[in-house]
Amino acid sequence: MKVVVGIPSYNNAETISHVARTAAQGIVDFFDGDGMIVNSDGGSADGTRERFMETDTFGLPKESFVYEGIPGKGSAMRAIMEFALKQDAEAVVFLDADLRSVKPWWIERLAGPVLKGEADYVTPFYLRHRFDGTITNNVCFPMTAVLYGKKVRQPIGGDFGVGRKLLEIYLGKPKEIWNTDVARFGIDIWMTTTAINESGRVVQAALGTKVHDVKDPGKHLKGMFLQVVGTLFELVITYENVWKEIWKIEDVPIYGETPQEEVPSMSIDIGNLKKLARETLEEVEYIDRGILSEVKESGTLSLSSWVDTLYRSAVQYRKTRDKKVVENLLPFYFARTARFAEEVKSLSDEEAERYVYEQLDVFLEKKHSLREEWKVEDKR
Repeated sequence: MKVVVGIPSYNNAETISHVARTAAQGIVDFFDGDGMIVNSDGGSADGTRERFMETDTFGLPKESFVYEGIPGKGSAMRAIMEFALKQDAEAVVFLDADLRSVKPWWIERLAGPVLKGEADYVTPFYLRHRFDGTITNNVCFPMTAVLYGKKVRQPIGGDFGVGRKLLEIYLGKPKEIWNTDVARFGIDIWMTTTAINESGRVVQAALGTKVHDVKDPGKHLKGMFLQVVGTLFELVITYENVWKEIWKIEDVPIYGETPQEEVPSMSIDIGNLKKLARETLEEVEYIDRGILSEVKESGTLSLSSWVDTLYRSAVQYRKTRDKKVVENLLPFYFARTARFAEEVKSLSDEEAERYVYEQLDVFLEKKHSLREEWKVEDKR
């Protein structure tokens, strides 16, 4: 079988049918119907699985099951990987169940590079609103680029193409990994970082605009932040011998033309972010006093202070392996997100995008201090 499209879900009855039908159309249009659609569900109570199974998939086989393990997106995706290997699939495409902008040609963009032998892993390359993707813009994109030398714009995008070789690598990892936040929202950054470091053949698929259930960072993203950043910090330890030697950042090839589409507008509550930053800030001995004062006084954080805070926290996490280190980062994330939003609110999405790339210079400049502090810990 060429392609299995996997849709992890939890209470997505309103949107899953659209995603499944569109994916099926993509397999029919681009891969002669050589594939199937599978839904890995977390015990939805809103009829998600029934809605999925009622969907017209143009004669393509479909299957829905409730996955086993820790409740979370990672457990759902692991079950899809195991299912795909049993089907002897050449490629798996993962699609988020809340996608409103998915098109049939997305399936070709995400699976095509794998099936043509050009990549083992395909990440999405979206047009997004400047206020969307705050964990990506402020943490995952710059950290992935600067640590591992690859400008993967959406390392936690949710919609991926994966080849068989990489599926075997993922499923060959120690079973204990699935008892960590990799079983939850840590899955995307884990998959991307593992792909960069253990396969190296990564391509980005031009998918145009991403429209999904947008979340305000101050109201909905705390759990996701803790799981994603906790996993990212674990990976910094896992691949320490790789990132210490990388000082150049490479562009990652983009597959396909980026369609010119309108990006839906959205807003975030900047005042609430500042309030949260001030209210949740604690005295943290490993963070510079000047940085603490900056957050206390303004509720915001400059880019330079944010990078220092992130790097210090990564070193502290390595020292203690304590999730409290990641929790301590939250007020700084709120403060940085507030400042970022203020800095880009009067820019166009294109100008804001340019600014996100320009931030890499500061992350790279300060990487020397991360390496030095890491070395100091080595000697202890």
